[in-house]
Amino acid sequence: MQAWFASHSLVSYIVIFVLITYVYNKVFRVRQKLPLLKEILLYILMAIGSGMLLIFQHDKLPIIQCLLVAVALMLMVRVRYFVEARQKKKAETAAKRG
Repeated sequence: MQAWFASHSLVSYIVIFVLITYVYNKVFRVRQKLPLLKEILLYILMAIGSGMLLIFQHDKLPIIQCLLVAVALMLMVRVRYFVEARQKKKAETAAKRG
């Protein structure tokens, strides 16, 4: 997998940028919207950071794999919260009936 990403730089860059954007939007985004200029500046800086991470990826560091693990862990946490909320709702419904 590492060799394939090394031979396809554009795909690697896009994957890194998408994963970084996802992590930012799910973890670090504040509830209130940023002004448009700051939002544009933020995504430009993330694009530059993605370029730096692409260099590390080409130097045989598993950047994409680490980002995929981070996203997988985030999805597992979201699934867990969903299941817990469903169980809590079911318990409340059962308590009201009984």
